[in-house]
Amino acid sequence: MRTIDHFIGGGSFQSGDRQAEVFNPSEGQVQATVRLGTATDLQQAVDAAKAAQPAWAATNPQRRARVMFRYKELIEQHMDELAQLLSSEHGKVLADSKGDIQRGLEVIEYTCGIPQALKGEYTQGAGPGIDVYSLRQPIGIGAGITPFNFPAMIPMWMFGMAIACGNAFILKPSERDPTVPVRLAELMKEAGLPDGILNVVHGDKEMVDAILDHPDIAGISFVGSSEIAQYIYSRGTANGKRVQAFGGAKNHGIVMPDADLDQVVTDLTGAAFGSAGERCMALPVVVPVGDETADRLREKLIPAIEALRIGVSTDPDAHYGPVVSKAHKERVEGYIQMCIDEGGELVVDGRGFSLQGNEDGFFVGPTFFDRVTTDMRSYQEEIFGPVLQMVRARDFEEAVRLPSEHDYGNGVAIFTRNGHAAREFVSRVNVGMVGVNVPIPVPVSYHSFGGWKRSGFGDIGQYGQEGLRFWTKTKVVTQRWPDGGVGDAANAFVIPTMG
Repeated sequence: MRTIDHFIGGGSFQSGDRQAEVFNPSEGQVQATVRLGTATDLQQAVDAAKAAQPAWAATNPQRRARVMFRYKELIEQHMDELAQLLSSEHGKVLADSKGDIQRGLEVIEYTCGIPQALKGEYTQGAGPGIDVYSLRQPIGIGAGITPFNFPAMIPMWMFGMAIACGNAFILKPSERDPTVPVRLAELMKEAGLPDGILNVVHGDKEMVDAILDHPDIAGISFVGSSEIAQYIYSRGTANGKRVQAFGGAKNHGIVMPDADLDQVVTDLTGAAFGSAGERCMALPVVVPVGDETADRLREKLIPAIEALRIGVSTDPDAHYGPVVSKAHKERVEGYIQMCIDEGGELVVDGRGFSLQGNEDGFFVGPTFFDRVTTDMRSYQEEIFGPVLQMVRARDFEEAVRLPSEHDYGNGVAIFTRNGHAAREFVSRVNVGMVGVNVPIPVPVSYHSFGGWKRSGFGDIGQYGQEGLRFWTKTKVVTQRWPDGGVGDAANAFVIPTMG
């Protein structure tokens, strides 16, 4: 049985008596164990980071960018290997795994331009002989706590920006699929990153709390459920850290009567069921405007959903694979039963799906509900599985109101040919990321990712210029060079007043 160790100070670090099982979700079998670290293990990572960070921060940005260039090349060379590892522990099909890696790689590409991004501002002659300029400096040691559903993308979102800005970084990935994060750190070392700048520690709540409480960790980035995001934000900020914590989602797709329904169906089946619905930017709620639109959409959706192929992660013809664990499968199926009990109309039932030869795999078939209402708990909460709920809106005003009033505010999409309707929707909807005829509106790497309401705690988004602001602190310098000697009263600096 393979054991997955920590990665500290540039090498494997074997510590921790407690271990957790790592499954192959397609087979439902244990394939490895991962060490669950303690505060003592975290201290080893912090010590390595503290020793290495000052020299890395003093390395000029161009040289740091060269490491990122080399890292980009290595990720591309090892794409197939990384995708295989990712699929074997997460369960998503290989095409999804490559997409996971590619979206993280796009942020690495952005960091290759870090010399330009880090430039400060300069004002000459702000006062008599006085110049003012600003510069960005690293915060020191950052930490990332990442979820199981994107074990490559989200870690690269975090450590790519943090490291390029001159910080050291400690990554605590999900214990459900920890191999890829360790491999990412190994490749970063191969790219030329000094030992101790990127460390990976495994663990559960004990490790998370140790990170939140450690005085030498200056900033923490988190992605996961809203309940844990709020906990991490509260405890981390109480300890004087800067924290960005992104939580759950219940993203809506508004379908206007003039929308191209064939395109909508194609987009919906991918956005709702791709990666088994285990995405914070999935589209689990469709909101057709008007019963006629809803009836036409439903008629097209049913055969498209029934045609989806569920398979093992290595099946090239599969649209999606298993969910991550047996417990998560039971949770998703519990929500399906809840929606039935609440009065939702079950149109396609994905429970009881079994794949011949992989009967122990954690599979859930695609599920579709119609006539779901906003008072249902199954609508209010994140299911995080291959379940699509249809909520019928009477008119455009109700379609704007539904996502705006939901507790979550991560992403939303509108499907329409009407530019005025789209413009009004974009302006008025109370959600952080909006797609217009784009079902999964994850911003490109040079913009920024971040939800509103219970989908995001903190004021600064991931990656792009927002990420740069999070992982650096601004220093403003006011300077002058007087000609007179020391103590020359005529050249003394006088605080300006209104007099």
